[in-house]
Amino acid sequence: MKKIIVFGSIILSGFLIWYFFVKPYDYLVTFKANTFPGAINQSIKTWNLSLEGARIENSGDILEITQYIPFNDSTFLYDWKITSITDTTSVVKVYVTDVDHSIANRFKHPFFDTDFEKRVKNNLTEFTEKLNDHISRFKVKIEGTAEINEMSCACISVSSSQVEKALGMMKNYAILSSELLGNKIELNGRPFVLVNKWDMKTDHLEYDFCYPIQKTDSLFEHPNIKLKQVKSQKALKAIYNGNYISSDRAWYALLDYAEKNNIKIIPQPLEIFHNNPNMGGDELQWTTEVLMPLDLD
Repeated sequence: MKKIIVFGSIILSGFLIWYFFVKPYDYLVTFKANTFPGAINQSIKTWNLSLEGARIENSGDILEITQYIPFNDSTFLYDWKITSITDTTSVVKVYVTDVDHSIANRFKHPFFDTDFEKRVKNNLTEFTEKLNDHISRFKVKIEGTAEINEMSCACISVSSSQVEKALGMMKNYAILSSELLGNKIELNGRPFVLVNKWDMKTDHLEYDFCYPIQKTDSLFEHPNIKLKQVKSQKALKAIYNGNYISSDRAWYALLDYAEKNNIKIIPQPLEIFHNNPNMGGDELQWTTEVLMPLDLD
């Protein structure tokens, strides 16, 4: 009997030491989302911008985000872990710690419904509502392998954050189209974006906003417009329907699909836009072809 008591005391002591001093979080919330990890990743970052004083430490890993949210005299640490289940579903686990009152919260948790828990539940309810609203506003369909066609084009180079990509297009649309028409350069297709550099850690882009043109021997010169040639190459293709502001969601869908199917791709997407946003209409009817080059080396 004495041995049992001693053994039980050791087990209990070990558990209490782990619970109060070793366990890396105070509270865990798990939920399912009907979308792929990249859409969740970007939704967390967008939501973070709406929270006063909140900040994200971004490792560049789409599946993990560390977020700090101040509240009164506390700072809440949200450690997000995203797991892709299928092409259209993910499981999200949020490990939450009150950085300033962790021990007190762990002591109260088994006995009380604490303000800390209520705040976390309210925050994550708000987030999931915003996430569900966002994913209802776009569609992505993976079409498989396709070809990026060779084409001549006139482009303006843009450097911007990922979320400001569409704004960069809008700012340069009138300049590009008017200069080409004014110099009698014949257009030969729909406008497109060609991403040259995508920094997933900082969500920063270097891209060309372009119009396909008929091949010309013109000596057209402009300080901000360059003529270039896009080479033909194999790519993985998706169709995105929705506002062009969030067309990068298709990039993440292609990355997720490629990983699941062991396809090597180069993260330099090309987007071809079929609709003029200035004409308005149902955004779910706006179409973007998104092609991610295959890495055949």
